[in-house]
Amino acid sequence: MKALVVIDYTFDFVEGRLPVGQPAIAIEDRIAAVTRQFVKQGDFVVMAVDVHDEQDALHPEHKLFPPHNIRGTSGRELYGKLSEVYEAEKERIYWMDKTRYSAFAGTDLDLQLRMRAVQEIHLVGVCTDICVLHTAVDAYNRGFRIVVHADCAASFNPQGHEWALQHFQRSLGAELRIDDQPITI
Repeated sequence: MKALVVIDYTFDFVEGRLPVGQPAIAIEDRIAAVTRQFVKQGDFVVMAVDVHDEQDALHPEHKLFPPHNIRGTSGRELYGKLSEVYEAEKERIYWMDKTRYSAFAGTDLDLQLRMRAVQEIHLVGVCTDICVLHTAVDAYNRGFRIVVHADCAASFNPQGHEWALQHFQRSLGAELRIDDQPITI
């Protein structure tokens, strides 16, 4: 079985408090389509969504980034068409709060994947060179086969985005895809 992990595609990361901006807006249709496809196929779909508490001075990101994805705010809502997909299919999509870059850190993601005998993880979302990257590294270290949909990932750092795509392929052995077709970079 395979799984799709949708990472941090929320209002705050697209247009809100810590925005990727146009690169994230540009992947809206594609990320929604890929998510719909995985749900329709009956694959395990996970919404791995960053969550922070207001005024949490102990969280390590407190010193690195402005407050974002605050619990209970509209900034944590899934962005655009992905929100529509989730609302229509939420009984078939696993929502998972995460408090660190990696979707594996401090969550039950590994357990959920192992219970379903998942061997291949598909990654989409933002930021390519932060949360998608750290999730991919943890997936690699746990022995999962990794597929990154390059047309469903974005960053506010274009150089970091390109570096991460190369790193996925060259250092983690991940397959990169655009329009569901494997690519080499």
